[in-house]
Amino acid sequence: MNITFVCTGNTCRSAMAEGICKRLIADRKIENITCQSCGLGAFTGDSASPLALWAARMHGADISDHRSRQINQYIFDGTDLMVCMTNSHKRAVMTLNPKFKIIVPDPEISDPYGGTENIYSACADQIESFVSKLLDALTAKIKPMAKEHVAAIAEIEKLCFSAPWTEEGIAEELDNENAHFLVAESDGKVLGYIGVHEVCGEAYIDNIAVRPEYRRLGLGEKLLKTVQENAFGRKCEFITLEVRKSNEKAISLYKKLGYQTAGERKNFYTNPAEDAVIMTLKECDIK
Repeated sequence: MNITFVCTGNTCRSAMAEGICKRLIADRKIENITCQSCGLGAFTGDSASPLALWAARMHGADISDHRSRQINQYIFDGTDLMVCMTNSHKRAVMTLNPKFKIIVPDPEISDPYGGTENIYSACADQIESFVSKLLDALTAKIKPMAKEHVAAIAEIEKLCFSAPWTEEGIAEELDNENAHFLVAESDGKVLGYIGVHEVCGEAYIDNIAVRPEYRRLGLGEKLLKTVQENAFGRKCEFITLEVRKSNEKAISLYKKLGYQTAGERKNFYTNPAEDAVIMTLKECDIK
């Protein structure tokens, strides 16, 4: 996988992100990920700004050889995942390639250009924190839930839901032959999980949750795609789930994967009370 970091001039944020990402890849000995950077309004051939050079160096990254590049079709062709520093950058990229896979840090990474050492230092800190989590998510392994995962899943439940499953309730699923719970794990840390029950050829997704600091990095989609592969591989006729009517981001993800709206359940959720949207996926609808 090749990641492309995008900002405006490709002399500060995206240049630092590329350098820091390369250092983290080397430190972790990751073999299947590479990275590069470019700008939406870059003057080709410019060096990184002096304070970007300094801030990157404080994070163990040497970007002295960096030269700015303007985004172009060649870069698109060599990119699997694009990381835009802000949503405005994302919107600009989408005008060039509306179907491209793009991630934006949350919170966005503001331009330090013209700022002080402290501003550049804070920017580099934010970049390293984000890139570190991104690499965790990209290298996470999806595996069946085991006893050692139960406590971490219970913690995620508490972080994500107003009525969380208990640790005891989660542990009981280990002995349930109809339960197929999966975790996304990176370096021994559970980043997210999905719980599924399969009965009479139907797969029902009970819960899907990702630790708050790892959201919007593709883990939910990775978990859902693994469930799809497994459930249909076991000859399930369809997969179904409920989602809060107000959860537009989740509904958008499900639709992206091919789920269709099948109805609503009135007052299905409590604390706060809310209707649920029922969504289903058949193998022929997978996108």
